This record gives sequence, structure tokens and C-alpha cells, in this order.
Amino acid sequence: MSSAARVPIIRRVCEKSSKRRVIILGSTGSVGRNALDVVAAMLDDWQVVGLAAGTRARDLAEQANRFRPQALAIARRDQASRLDAALTYSPRVFSGPDALTQMISEVSCDCVVAAVVGTEGLQAVVRAVELGRRVALANKEALVAAGSVLVPLAERSGAALIPVDSEHSAIFQALHAGRRGDVLRVYLTASGGPFRTWSAEAMEDITVEDALQHPTWSMGPKITIDSATMMNKALEIVEARWLFNLREDQIRVVVHPESIIHSLVEFCDGSFIAQLGAPDMRTPIQYALTYPARRPGPSQRLDLFELRQLTFHPPDPERFPALRLGHQVAARGGTAGAVLNAANEAAVQLFREGTIRFQDITRLTEHAVQRHDFRAAPTLDDLLAADRWARQEVARCTTYKF
Repeated sequence: MSSAARVPIIRRVCEKSSKRRVIILGSTGSVGRNALDVVAAMLDDWQVVGLAAGTRARDLAEQANRFRPQALAIARRDQASRLDAALTYSPRVFSGPDALTQMISEVSCDCVVAAVVGTEGLQAVVRAVELGRRVALANKEALVAAGSVLVPLAERSGAALIPVDSEHSAIFQALHAGRRGDVLRVYLTASGGPFRTWSAEAMEDITVEDALQHPTWSMGPKITIDSATMMNKALEIVEARWLFNLREDQIRVVVHPESIIHSLVEFCDGSFIAQLGAPDMRTPIQYALTYPARRPGPSQRLDLFELRQLTFHPPDPERFPALRLGHQVAARGGTAGAVLNAANEAAVQLFREGTIRFQDITRLTEHAVQRHDFRAAPTLDDLLAADRWARQEVARCTTYKF
């Protein structure tokens, strides 16, 4: 894969119109709520036409009553009546496992914010890309699991995949400082999570409560636990491979506890271009919506004079073996990403339920990646099958002795 190849994620800039229409998938989650904050500050230019959630019917209804989109989607069909009862107007409501995809197919929009955690929103993202939409991609799992399908599909349809993760947004912005062929490597910054200074022995006894105490970011429980294992960086390594057409050996992780520099690009002349900002998800969300324009927004502002230091440390691959696994999966491609993502999701849930220990999350995930029936050029059906197999394998191996 040539590092000099054109960045494949931006093919179309939204055309000018009276108002831009946005659908937010996962609107009741952390990223979705922040996206609505951003849109609320730009209502002169933006209109919410669709909102989607998994199970939080009351929260979805509250958002809908405020923004009054023409359509809503809820993945749990048994929550549809609760949603209807809480609405003060009559939008079109899609319900059931295909609700998100149906709404994307039937409601016209200019941009889709993909903020559903996990692979539950994958098929809706695929549909948005098929339709040539701008996709503000907060769901890293979509590219991790299906980058080999999504990126070529975006190339064909003219869809724009713009990252919302703060790290990938930073890289996307920094890449504009030079030519693609002049990129030496990129650095994904990591806060280090709550266990950055813990010993390997102490990490064997980590509780769910411990793992949910992130020192910098306010996120949902699954993402917070991924940060604690540093599996989030493993997923981001794979995501960066697909988003920016990079080789695995061009992607590095650096621990930056202050979370002020969101990522960096190193060019061949020795220059480092970094994107700095307060740790506020609304900044990359807004940039994904308004790119290439910039405008004032609701994000917290960074005060340079309040900064005391910016520190950087190499990650410890022995205490955080997920990083090594991320590099292996990025280099291998094929079905490996789908298995990595699904196995981790299943293992995180088992940890939250008290079935396995904290360090078993990565151990079980690696076990599934190593044992799966690898396919180098998978179809979407192959990737979904690999996803199902990985979840079953993790459930089967809960008593596995590592």
C-alpha cells in the first residue's frame, strides 16, 4: 500500500443550500449528545432530520421534542410504544433491528453522524456510504471491522468519510500541511487511561469501578474501558490504516496524559504538525460537519497560558498488549479487524458483568484473532460472519486458562 496514494476519505464537499440536513445515529450517547450541542449552535444553517437510538426511548423522545426531526429510529422494537407516548408531535418512527438502515434509506440528508457504539450501526453506515452521503464517523468500529469494504465503496459512490475521533480528526487536519508522499509517520496520542502508572501485578485486580474512572474524557462505559485497556488505540491503529491509506509501520502511539495535543503527523523533512485543543469532543464533531469551513462553536477553548507542561511517554506493550495486537491486525487486514472488534466488544461486556478479569479482555480478544478462519479479501457477509463467530468464541472461552 503506497503512502503516496491519495487520501481516500474526502471526495465531496457539501453543496451550498439554505440549510444542511443531518441525521444523528446514536443521538442519546455521549458523542450523539455532543453532536446535538454543536447543531444547536448552528441552527441557522443546520436542521436535524433524523435521530436514532438503541434502547433509550425517553431520552430520544426528549431530544426529538426539542429538535423536531421528521424521522426517528429505535433499534428495540419493544421500546417503540414508549417512544410514541413521550412524543409531543408525530414524526415517522422506524423500529426494530433494521430501523437505522431504513431511516438512512428513506430520509434524505446531507450528512450522517455515525455515533452508534460497536458494530450495531455498521449496516446503516454502509447504506449511507452507498448513497454517497457525508459520514461524520465517530463509530470507529465500522472502519475497524469493514474498512476493506467501506473505503472502496466510498470511492465508488463519492461519499465523504470524515473522522470524528479527536485523534483521527487531528491527523486529518495535520495532513493538510504537506503532500501525502512526504508523510513519514503519524502519531496517535493516548491519555494512558486510569492505569498508566499501575504495575502489572496490580492490574490483575482491577475492578469495573476502577476501569470506569477515566482521568480526562467523559465517555460511555464501553469506550472508557477500551481506553483503560488501551484497546481503543489498537482500534485506532486499524482505523488510521484505512482512513489515511497508511502502512501499519507508519502508525505509532504516544502517551500524552494532558490530552491537549490530539495527534501529530511527522513529515520527511523532520517537521511535526500537531493539532491542539481542549479535550472537548464538540470540536472534531463540528469540523466534520462544516469541513472545509471553520466557524465559532460551543466547544471549550484552550488557554495556552494555563498550560504548565506537555509530556510524552512511550506506551508499555507488556502492560498494554492490546497495542501490539492492533499493529498485527492493521498489518494483516482482511477479516482480522472484524474479529478484533467483535471479540473485544464481547469481552468488555463479560468484564462489566463480572465474568472475567480486566486483563482477560485483551487475552480473549487475541485468542479469537489468532484462531479465526482468516480471509484476506472478505465480502460484507464474510465480515458479519466473522463478527458472529468472534462473539461466540469469546463466550465459549470464558473458562479458558491463559
